[in-house]
Amino acid sequence: MSLAQDVKPTGAVPAPATGTGVSGLRWAVVDSWTMTRRELAHWARQPVQVVVGLAFPVMMLLMFSYLIGGGRGVDGEFTEYLVPGMLTMTMAFGLEATMLAVTQDLGKGVVDRFRTMPMASGAILVGRSVADMLQSVVGLGVMIAVGWVIGWRWHGGFAAFLGAVGLLLLLRFAMLWAGIHLAMVAGRPELVQAVQILVWPVAFLSNAIASPASMPSWLGAVVEWNPMSATATAVRGLFGNPVAAGDSWAATHAELLAVAWPCVLVAVFFPLAVRRFRGLSR
Repeated sequence: MSLAQDVKPTGAVPAPATGTGVSGLRWAVVDSWTMTRRELAHWARQPVQVVVGLAFPVMMLLMFSYLIGGGRGVDGEFTEYLVPGMLTMTMAFGLEATMLAVTQDLGKGVVDRFRTMPMASGAILVGRSVADMLQSVVGLGVMIAVGWVIGWRWHGGFAAFLGAVGLLLLLRFAMLWAGIHLAMVAGRPELVQAVQILVWPVAFLSNAIASPASMPSWLGAVVEWNPMSATATAVRGLFGNPVAAGDSWAATHAELLAVAWPCVLVAVFFPLAVRRFRGLSR
């Protein structure tokens, strides 16, 4: 399949996205949506990959709930502690697919082809991130439904529920831009496999599965400062589920850190990704 078939024309060739003000913003949005449709079209062409991406976190949830279980150091029903933690971990899963897609486009010259077209320079990255976020919303919906089936419930109002989902997606957005930058640094799909190994220690070195109170003091301190721990704790509080015990500053200010950590990550990796992308053809 040719590169031109990735994005089918819908009309006249757009004008170059070199305008200023409202016109430039309009073309940037149009170009970004075109790139988003390109990524969404890949879902239909590769349904197995999409299904596997949705099924993996579900399998993890069922495994920890029924096969491992326990919940060391957890006060209350373990399922209600586990599900918010697994929702948080799901925000880290699947980043390798995004990173591989970026490196494959770089390796096949797709990005170079797009860069010669009259389109906003950042539309490729924005389209990739929007498609990933849409898939994350679907994945969260599936995980919440499975959690409900196995007995998990949230006890807050609808506004608190939306707040929890918002914090989860904020974390995903931050980790996504970190993944995009690291993918461009790696450059090749085979190197992404080495980089993506880092996702697992970050994900499991959190309070998603067990309370830091059940860990050695030094390890518990590290876990409490993990950005994923902050999001998991804040989400549990909004859902009205059991919260990991802890009296450290990080544990008592989890809601603040659940917003601050992703904002810091975006502030660091978004400009790095944009700068790296702009320098690819130099």
